[in-house]
Amino acid sequence: MSQSSKPAAVLATVVIVQFMVSLDLSVVNVALPAIQSEFDLSATALQWVVNAYTVVFGGFLLLGGRLGDVIGRRRTMIGGLVLFGAASLIGGLATHESVLIGARAVQGLGAAALSPLSLALITVTFEEGPARTKAVGLWAAATMLGGALGVVASGLLTDFADWRWVLLINVPIVIAALATAVRGIGGAVDGARPTLDLVGALLVTAAMLLLILGVVRTDEYGWASATTIGTLVLGAALLAAFVVVQTRVREPLMRLGLLAHGSVAGANVFGFMITAGQLTAFYFVSLHMQSVLQYSPAFAGICFVPFALGAVVGMRLATLLVARIGHRNTLVVGGLLGAAGIGWFGAGGPGGNFLTDILGPSIVGSIGIGVSFVVMGTIAMQGVVSEEAGMASGLLNSSRQLGGALGLAVLTTVAATVTGDDRSTAALSDGYSTAFLLGGVLIAVGTVIAGLLIPAKLERPEPAAVAAAEG
Repeated sequence: MSQSSKPAAVLATVVIVQFMVSLDLSVVNVALPAIQSEFDLSATALQWVVNAYTVVFGGFLLLGGRLGDVIGRRRTMIGGLVLFGAASLIGGLATHESVLIGARAVQGLGAAALSPLSLALITVTFEEGPARTKAVGLWAAATMLGGALGVVASGLLTDFADWRWVLLINVPIVIAALATAVRGIGGAVDGARPTLDLVGALLVTAAMLLLILGVVRTDEYGWASATTIGTLVLGAALLAAFVVVQTRVREPLMRLGLLAHGSVAGANVFGFMITAGQLTAFYFVSLHMQSVLQYSPAFAGICFVPFALGAVVGMRLATLLVARIGHRNTLVVGGLLGAAGIGWFGAGGPGGNFLTDILGPSIVGSIGIGVSFVVMGTIAMQGVVSEEAGMASGLLNSSRQLGGALGLAVLTTVAATVTGDDRSTAALSDGYSTAFLLGGVLIAVGTVIAGLLIPAKLERPEPAAVAAAEG
């Protein structure tokens, strides 16, 4: 990183960007009925208001992560922000469904450049130790709060303003991020930049797009359909081809040796599983509150505030726990607590109340997830030299995005199977409860596997490798 970079401004940029990207994963959720009404969308078309962002975001993450290493982090950040802001403005002003869905896809493309870059910037700007731990904590806080407050904003803006503001709200956020990025991120990089592995980029992007596309369309085609199976098989074949190519090129898009670090492998397994459970919880808690407890959209959104506050508490606790029991044990404690909270949501049902059905599990789950998110980001970048920071960050974000897409699709199918054709409140509640319980199991399993993979003492980059990376 250039010496002209300003750590405070870099951190401000990272926090704003990560908050915005996470916000847009959930900010349209409560607004979907209003969008459907205005454009007279079918259920399938409506789902693509969400899927267009998710599929493109997940598909381009590895490429986006490497782009900052190749063309420069300042250039990538500014370009990604301009793209995201323009797409948000166009989507917010859209008068046709195709324009709205297209804008959401372009938002996903911008997010794929921005999200991995945010964690990479922390790694190359702050030295290992308290400064980096604090910066990663703020990154994790922005991730968690963006996802939680996206649901809050969606309900409030839809009820009291207009659904279009769930997209237009990004414009002032982008302007703020551009101001801090231009001021804080250095334009020059010491040493030669790596070249972009174009073949690998094409293969992994196509593979991720197909895998996520196959998963998110299972509600339309079903898991056993030829369309779903063919899409997933083709995606898996392209992913296998990508792995082969990465072993044969001089500067791979994703160096497979990264996964030899137990810290990197463990953090990615955990990221995949916890996102599968967490995103499922956000989705089904919103449905449970509106369909079972009969809350209004605005009140349902406000009910996510305790989750956001609990996450902040968890992130504050993470620093204290790391100092006492280490990174690995802190992740395990936080992960198991998060699993318990998500599973607790499954105990709710018709006639339940806010304290036991929403507040209790929200506090327990959010504190645990908040604790584990901080150390997950730190652990994922251990043993990684600065020139591969974008690569490692892109890998973690890809794992999280694929986990979220796959987990939501699988547990949505499970909930629908339990509910069947019965649309009564009791039947819906049974389906949601099953999804919550399985979501908790996913997080618990991911936590155990990560605990076995992550070394007790985290790895550090070899001095010679660090020197080479810094030029």
